[in-house]
Amino acid sequence: MKQGSISIVGAGPGDPELITVKAMRRIQAADVILYDRLVNEELLDYASVDSIRIYCGKAPGQHSMSQESIERVMINHAAAGSHVVRLKGGDPFVFGRGGEEALAAAAAGIPYEIIPGITSAIGSAASAGIPLTHRGLAASFAIVTGSRCQDAAAPVRWDTLAHSVDTLAIYMGVSRLSEICGQLMKHGKDPQTPVALIENGTTSGERTVTGTLANIGKLAAMMKIHNPAMIIVGEVVNVREQLLSLEHAARSQIG
Repeated sequence: MKQGSISIVGAGPGDPELITVKAMRRIQAADVILYDRLVNEELLDYASVDSIRIYCGKAPGQHSMSQESIERVMINHAAAGSHVVRLKGGDPFVFGRGGEEALAAAAAGIPYEIIPGITSAIGSAASAGIPLTHRGLAASFAIVTGSRCQDAAAPVRWDTLAHSVDTLAIYMGVSRLSEICGQLMKHGKDPQTPVALIENGTTSGERTVTGTLANIGKLAAMMKIHNPAMIIVGEVVNVREQLLSLEHAARSQIG
C-alpha cells in the first residue's frame, strides 16, 4: 500500500488568484480534499475529477463537522494511503487551527507538511489600500481574535493592545464591534482613532467602511456589514483615504 500524507494548506484570503503555486500543485495531486467555509470553491477546479471533496466548514453556531471529526477523517484517509489536502482559508496557522491538525497528524505517525497562505488580515488590508505598517505612522501591528471577548478564562487584553502596537487587525469581531471599540476607548485609545471594516476582502464582493472608534459601530449597522470581515484599527486607515483622494484628483485631471 502506498504511503499516505497530509498537506495542511492555506488557500489565501478569498481571491482564488492569490493562492500559492505550491498550494495549487498540492490540490492538483490530492486524492482527498477537506475544505473550509471561507475557501473559494473555484480552487477545487484544480483538483482531479476523481478526488474526494469533503466540506467541513464552520459558521458561527453552525459546524458541519466537529474539529475532532475533521482530524479523524483526515488521518483515516491518509492512513489508508491517500494524499490528503486540508484546505483552509487564509493561513492555516493564523486562527486556522492548523496547529491542532498538525499535532494530530504527528501523533498518528502520518507524514505532513504545512503550506502557508496569505493571511486574511494582510490580504484584505492590502486590497482595501491600507498598509498595516507605514513609515511615520505605524511600525508594528498585532493580529487579534475578537471572538474571545466574553471568555472570562482567557480574555483579550484590550488594555495592553490599546497602546502596545500601532495597528490592530481583528478577526471574527464584527458581531462584537461595539464592545471591542468600547474596550479600546475605556483603556485610553483616542475615540477619533481611524477604523476600517473590510467585508469579503480581496473578492468581487469586497466592501470597505471607514470611521472612528466612536462611530464605526453605527456605520457598520447602517451599512449592514457582516462576516467575514476584518477590523483594522489605527492611523494607517488614513492612508486609504489619501490614496482615494489622489486617485480622484488624477481622474479629474485626465477628464
